[in-house]
Amino acid sequence: MSGDQESFYSEFRVRGGVVLVLHEDHDSPPEKLLQAIWLHQRVLRDQLRTLDGQPIRVLHPGFHNLEGGPDFRGALVQFDDEPAKTGDIEIDLRSSGWHAHGHDRNPAFRGVILHVIWEGDRRAVDGPPVLVLRRVLDAPLGELSLWLGGETAPGFPEEQRGHCCVPMRRLNNEQVLELLSQAAHVRLRGKAAQFQARARQAGWEQALWEGVFRALGYKNNSWPMQRLGELRPRWDLKAGVSVDGSVSAAATTEIRDSTERISVLQVQARLLGLSGLLPADLTRTEPGSDDYLRCVWDHWWRDRDGLSDIILPKTTWRLHGLRPANHPQRRLALAAAWAVGGSLGVRLEQWCSREISPGARVGALLEALRVDPDVFWSWHWTLNSPRFPREQPLLGATRVTDLAVNVVLPWLWIRAAEGKNQVLQQRLGEYYFNWPAAQDNSVLRLARQRLLGGAPGCASAGAATQQGLIQIVRDFCDHSNANCENCKMPDLVQDFCARRI
Repeated sequence: MSGDQESFYSEFRVRGGVVLVLHEDHDSPPEKLLQAIWLHQRVLRDQLRTLDGQPIRVLHPGFHNLEGGPDFRGALVQFDDEPAKTGDIEIDLRSSGWHAHGHDRNPAFRGVILHVIWEGDRRAVDGPPVLVLRRVLDAPLGELSLWLGGETAPGFPEEQRGHCCVPMRRLNNEQVLELLSQAAHVRLRGKAAQFQARARQAGWEQALWEGVFRALGYKNNSWPMQRLGELRPRWDLKAGVSVDGSVSAAATTEIRDSTERISVLQVQARLLGLSGLLPADLTRTEPGSDDYLRCVWDHWWRDRDGLSDIILPKTTWRLHGLRPANHPQRRLALAAAWAVGGSLGVRLEQWCSREISPGARVGALLEALRVDPDVFWSWHWTLNSPRFPREQPLLGATRVTDLAVNVVLPWLWIRAAEGKNQVLQQRLGEYYFNWPAAQDNSVLRLARQRLLGGAPGCASAGAATQQGLIQIVRDFCDHSNANCENCKMPDLVQDFCARRI
């Protein structure tokens, strides 16, 4: 190939916007470039010092976080002669970003141990130690910018893969899926045992509700949502329970005589009020939201004093960086609709009482959990969001799959075991291991890169395969650090491989 051809393609990459042309003396790099530099450690690693002169040894740069919070999680850094610290890394152009971006006020950033910036000469007040990248790049900025556009930058650095990645590569695809299937079975039994233990204390229906609420909280808000599930005897109007926890005949009559729409609104008011997420002021810009908010307050002000002892603090919730579709306000509206629609447990038992073909299972469960369109929540993500251009269902196939593998199937499976119904338990197990894959997430993406070397086959193998991968992360990766210190998983994989030769 001639030099002219190579030069033309290099120019073509720049003209096509694949890479940016940056100059050391004139441009500040985009944060994406700084993140790539940090991920691949394109720095003079033996010359790293904080602004106050402390030597820094980066034992592991951490794992790139594409969701809300710090840019890198789980880094391993040693400052001077101190013991190595595990924590998070935040990357900004300047140290002023620590306060300007609200990191100092966001609980998600409390674990940051190093603030990596492009340029600056001072540390943010009460901020973490600062490392200035501009002084320690291992190549000119323009060269690094071109490198960012190359295929080496987006990939996961080989040296940052987990120690079990090498022995896992010795397994063929069938063996990998077998190992993940065994881990998934452990996860199924663990979730089922949790439901069984809770049912002994509070009954099967209550145990189910608490699991549903926990799942509706997703990973960011599972604990406050679970707490609201535990409080169901206080807020469930269909149960005829008064605000102080006693059975009220008047409350039962009120619900029986009211329309379902009003019943849903009453439960929504209680759940939103108890969550601490109910705004005290109108938006003044969204008439539809303000009309709904007035209706909610018309109900909530009557119950608020009697329930004041169990209202959650707003600080319990993690809302920073949350996708609008995952906001707990809309999830609570969905739960309220379920609460007035009859026994949730009965719905699920009716669903599993008949054999359903693999391709129809998700749709059948979606139908079993379907709720009627809501005059407000079918058109809004949150109490403050603008109205959708088109109506959106409160429950979709993606959320149904999460509920199926984390709540519905484990709950039904252990109930079948308790009732000694082996035929039904076997059918539910078959449902679990053949359920379509759930939506991908950061835990799964990182696990595939760290454990499987990015093997694509396991991304779409099914929900049980994903559950098995998560179980391995929880059993091993979560109990080690980024350098896999003292992790037994590599040895166990080698033993698994040897047994199948």
